[in-house]
Amino acid sequence: MLGIVDYGAFVAAFVLLLFLPGPGNLALITSTGQGGLAGGMASVLGLLVGDQILMWMTVAGVATVLAANPAIFAVFQWLGAAYLAWLGGRMLLAKAGGKPLIAMRAGDYFQQTLMITLFNPKAIMFYVAFFPQFIDPVHHQGLVTFAVMSLTVALLGFAYCAGVVILTHTMAEKMKANPRFTTLVQKLAGALLIGFGARLVFAK
Repeated sequence: MLGIVDYGAFVAAFVLLLFLPGPGNLALITSTGQGGLAGGMASVLGLLVGDQILMWMTVAGVATVLAANPAIFAVFQWLGAAYLAWLGGRMLLAKAGGKPLIAMRAGDYFQQTLMITLFNPKAIMFYVAFFPQFIDPVHHQGLVTFAVMSLTVALLGFAYCAGVVILTHTMAEKMKANPRFTTLVQKLAGALLIGFGARLVFAK
């Protein structure tokens, strides 16, 4: 299909990537819990833009060079880990009833989720090592092929992320009546962010 080896398998692989636990999902949940629907949807936009940047980097060959140079990739791992640990540490040290830590405006949610996506090795390696395998070198149609794949990624990503935001917002409204539980969830999210950061560096 338009230069894609197996479009069905490509869709299935990307859906699987979306459902895997990771910093991106946590960013969506945290942003929605703190910023409501506006914060959640800004986070969705940040994740989608990050995915598009990584995909088109692969198209341009930049991501391939990154994967071929372990030293450069290691720098990205450490930067991503440090950023996640910084966010997680702020959440763990937050006092009950304090201001939201990850962001205070919808634009901040977008920026931070974008950075989390760009520094997430899981997403990077999907586009570098897995994504190119679905490109048919014989029937490849240039930008048309990449545009179809890009649109597919955007539509699937939006459907999944919007669903996460709506579900989280519904649950958050019920949690507002219990501040202690909200604080506990925030500290748990902080610990998970630090754990994701450690995994980026130490995972083999």
